[in-house]
Amino acid sequence: MPSPKPVLALVHGWGMNARVFDGLTELLAADFEVRALDLPGHGGRDAQTDHTLQGWADDLVHQLPDGVTLLGWSLGGQVAMRAALDHPHKIGRLVLLASTPKFVATADWKPGMAASDLQDFGAALLADPQATLLRFLSLQTRGMEGQKTLLQQLRQTLLAAPAARSEALAGGLAILRDTDLRAELPRLTQPTLVLHGTFDTLTPPAAGAWVADTLPAAQHVEFARAAHAPHLSHGKDVAAAIRRFAHD
Repeated sequence: MPSPKPVLALVHGWGMNARVFDGLTELLAADFEVRALDLPGHGGRDAQTDHTLQGWADDLVHQLPDGVTLLGWSLGGQVAMRAALDHPHKIGRLVLLASTPKFVATADWKPGMAASDLQDFGAALLADPQATLLRFLSLQTRGMEGQKTLLQQLRQTLLAAPAARSEALAGGLAILRDTDLRAELPRLTQPTLVLHGTFDTLTPPAAGAWVADTLPAAQHVEFARAAHAPHLSHGKDVAAAIRRFAHD
């Protein structure tokens, strides 16, 4: 039987799991049927053979009803953009939370992470996956008020579900390294809400501003004093923005 509420699907970022959205789910439960989903090889899900952006987007779409509002955080936002581009009948509205069309900085794309830093993450991942993930979590909260509390929340989320499989972590890093959706974004015509934190060093706010300017039907909200996890640091504000967007 169809839900009387609109469906809002949530997709997490690299190395995390669906439990990272527990607080946001609670805030939005009165307005939506919220479905927090795990990427392949994350949160106890089996890994799949196709650990590519296309493979993960196709896997995601199979779990969604037509016309869903889809929120993707960080790497999850790249998966969501790929899904919306390739399966427009499935994705009615899109919310991009601290995401970017291109994670790595290049000569023609400044708001990104240095390729050498991402390469270092890959090498460290092979040597010590747990320590590498914890280091990545600390980058997500850098510069924020209450960083220690937020970092503890992220660590608890990481431990609340089975650890991501090594092949999924490596596949996710490859997606972050190789993905560049800039040329395709003008084809993404679904109404889109772009949410960013001013202190985000992993996906700088300039990336969100560029996305909002490039998409045909986008709104842009930047949260002062938020970093890479606004849904944890500014959960009520994020929920309010999603609510307004959904009812426009």
